[in-house]
Amino acid sequence: MSRTLSGPRTRPAADGPGARAWLSADDCDLGAFRELVERSTDAADYPYAAAVERNVLLYDGEGLRAAIRTPGGLHDVRTELVRALAEGPGIVVFRGAFPDRDVLDRASGAFEALIAGQRASGATAGDHFARPGANDRVWNALEKAALLDPEAFADYYANDLLALVSHAWLGPGYQVTSQINVVNPGGAAQTVHRDYHLGFLSNEAAAAYPAHVHRLSPALTLQGAVAHCDMPVESGPTMYLPHSQKYEPGYLAWRLPEFRAHFEAHHVQLPLAAGDAAFFNPALFHAAGHNRSADIRRMANLLQVSSAFGRAMETVDREALSNAVYPVLLRRRAAGADQEWLDRVVASCAEGYPFPTNLDSDPPVEGLAPPSQADLLRRALREEWVPDRLRDALRAAAGRRES
Repeated sequence: MSRTLSGPRTRPAADGPGARAWLSADDCDLGAFRELVERSTDAADYPYAAAVERNVLLYDGEGLRAAIRTPGGLHDVRTELVRALAEGPGIVVFRGAFPDRDVLDRASGAFEALIAGQRASGATAGDHFARPGANDRVWNALEKAALLDPEAFADYYANDLLALVSHAWLGPGYQVTSQINVVNPGGAAQTVHRDYHLGFLSNEAAAAYPAHVHRLSPALTLQGAVAHCDMPVESGPTMYLPHSQKYEPGYLAWRLPEFRAHFEAHHVQLPLAAGDAAFFNPALFHAAGHNRSADIRRMANLLQVSSAFGRAMETVDREALSNAVYPVLLRRRAAGADQEWLDRVVASCAEGYPFPTNLDSDPPVEGLAPPSQADLLRRALREEWVPDRLRDALRAAAGRRES
């Protein structure tokens, strides 16, 4: 089948034999794709994993927590997670990621309140890959939940395994965004896709980016989903095709009928229990499943965590979010919360990267960059600023960044 797209043609790159500088739909070959995805995930390659199920790596939450208590263990676990997401199946599942049911239920209560308010307003949230109105979706649930219930927000986003996998894949300064998705009984499945960034472009637009950007895009984002209820397979948990993230022209392939048909025939689904979490490479072929249950409202907190060096999909008022959560952090610090707990919450709410800024009014003074919003929040905690002082400092810092 011949496919023609506007944009540059594929040609060998100067950096090595066979390397491609450009990709087109003509490069999409189902046979080559099948060679990548029709393989077994070897548990022996992942010593920290508890099991492999349907080619997906399963990790025990408590086992991971024990492993990362030492700096050496933390380094080794991060290294294994990077290999799993990049070179392995592209997906990891953490059993018992949120083991405290009270923390999970309080967050669920905030999410349900947001959904109820959205319904009462008459608003209908669209969906990228499903019919609008089929699901209950709350965009920018991160900010909305923090403003509604900052105590529940802090306890939820202090989660150590969320920080573990986010730092492993993206490094420090990552930015969390969150969308609540409730698929109601009868809710239809999404279509197979890759995710943000290139996954949200048309094939014509994606083909205009050179091949090295296709390779870069997955390193800018980590996808995740936290189960807020038990999700048997009949409720439609996310469908995945392990190892598909490694297919270089995949951003041009997922819309093609033969690739969609292969996904429909060979995808896997795993049941999740409340508190489990799945994290995956955004280039993995995936789609939310069909909820065939009679009475399960399948609630997941969809996490999209962005690199400090990329652009998050959603606009988040992190100044307002930081101001809302700061009094909670002050109280918890006074009550004995350790620095790691505080730092995980700060990472989830404050901007961790100081750029872009206005270097005339916000010049670097100590080092090569001015302080970030997260730096300011951490200083406020160390020096026990009153909330109004932090509010003024954040506003002044925002003013200095303006052109």
